[in-house]
Amino acid sequence: MDKKEFTVIYVDDEEQNLIPFKASFRRDYNILTAISGKEGLEILKNNDVHLIITDQRMPEMTGIQFLEKIMSEFPDAIRMILTGFSDVEAIIGAINTGRVFRYITKPWDENELRMTIENARQLYELQDNRKLLLSDLQQKVEEQQKTLKLFMKYVPEQVVSKALKSSEETIFDGEQREVAILFCDIRGFTPLSEKVSAKEVVSLLNDYYSLMSGSIKKYNGTTIQYVGDEVFAAFGAPLDIENKEKMAVFAALDMMRNMDKLNEKYKSKYGEEVKIGIGLNYGEVVAGNLGSEEILSYSITGDTVNTGKRIESVTKEYPNSILISDSIYEKTKDIIDTKEFDPIQVKGKKEKILIYQILKEKREKS
Repeated sequence: MDKKEFTVIYVDDEEQNLIPFKASFRRDYNILTAISGKEGLEILKNNDVHLIITDQRMPEMTGIQFLEKIMSEFPDAIRMILTGFSDVEAIIGAINTGRVFRYITKPWDENELRMTIENARQLYELQDNRKLLLSDLQQKVEEQQKTLKLFMKYVPEQVVSKALKSSEETIFDGEQREVAILFCDIRGFTPLSEKVSAKEVVSLLNDYYSLMSGSIKKYNGTTIQYVGDEVFAAFGAPLDIENKEKMAVFAALDMMRNMDKLNEKYKSKYGEEVKIGIGLNYGEVVAGNLGSEEILSYSITGDTVNTGKRIESVTKEYPNSILISDSIYEKTKDIIDTKEFDPIQVKGKKEKILIYQILKEKREKS
């Protein structure tokens, strides 16, 4: 800040003190004067003042009282007092509590006062620069938070959190995990989508994704990917959770219940209900970031995933059904009623596999 832009107000009830003060410093600074605390307050309200200097002994209020009165309204201004030696103890108390920057004894020495005013100007400039830096930092933090919040709409929050804790060396590290896998697909989506406009298809998919992902998140799962009308989720990756198989089953049941909400909105448009199929599997997977240094994607791979997808594909013959693998069934049979299928052959598996259809939760009434 240029010296001439630095505004100083001097408050003193003796005019013979105001006149020499202004004469001494007006060439260097923008000087304002007031003959009372009341007049000084009015000047402060109408001017951008950087340094407030006041006499201590004034009839209406003391200098300390005046500075205390204006502190909350003008907290950024530097505060100084001119005083006699008899008032020094009170002034030191004010300095120690942060109410006063410096004091100068009267009659003042012009060189000493000039140096003190210049120190105050430099302090104000430092404080002002600090405020600008903090404001700029706050703005950058808010922008980063906004970017991160937007980024989390494209990448699962748990994946982002894990990536932020990783180094450049470890971000590509994969890990083996025991995970419950969930696949969900709209059955007969292509014929349905042909009945309405592209805009309405997007609206349906967004509502569908929102409801399905809400159920997954409700039971501590992570939505890994949307592909067309397919939702791929995991329970136990990237962050481990307890009772993964049960959480996946509860999420699937909740997804089915949420389809009632979806059909309330879209059944009249399509002339029929939107149906889904859900497949669940449990087992070991490899989880981690795949891609290049420019583009990364969190991925879960392995036979467990492939088999989970194959189980979900069986629901084409059983719309609005939840089919589970034997590994899921063994961990959840105490909480669900099921119907066992004959062992079936699925693509990519040499041996036939056992699958079960979830009928209802056991705590539900028949």
